[in-house]
Amino acid sequence: MKRGWFYLIGFTLLMGFDTLAQISFKYAGTHALPVTADVAWLLRVFGAPWIYGAIVGYVGAFFTWMSLLKHAPIGPAFAASHLEVVSVMLLSVWLFDEHLTLPRVLGAIAIVAGIVCLGLAESREHVPDADESPARA
Repeated sequence: MKRGWFYLIGFTLLMGFDTLAQISFKYAGTHALPVTADVAWLLRVFGAPWIYGAIVGYVGAFFTWMSLLKHAPIGPAFAASHLEVVSVMLLSVWLFDEHLTLPRVLGAIAIVAGIVCLGLAESREHVPDADESPARA
């Protein structure tokens, strides 16, 4: 598989898993209110299906991230791994009736622009894969 497709599929999966985890935590947290330090609260938390969505999201994100790190340079990969900030913000408008404000939109644009800049800079220089040995001096 070409590197570009690997990155596209991998980072899309990573963003999907991270987004699932964050949205699931929001639903699970809302379902578990009020927060109390007792067994009843734990039963509310683990009785809601959303907590399991969060667990699946984090486990999926972990394995996807480990696969990506084997091939992707760490700088752009780390930046791209935060795309869920944008996807969660957009889904929150629809799912939780949150509002898009100018600062939020500008922040999302800045995140995406930063990721694009790092990706373009990386594509102009060759960085060996994690499984390639760097030349020793």
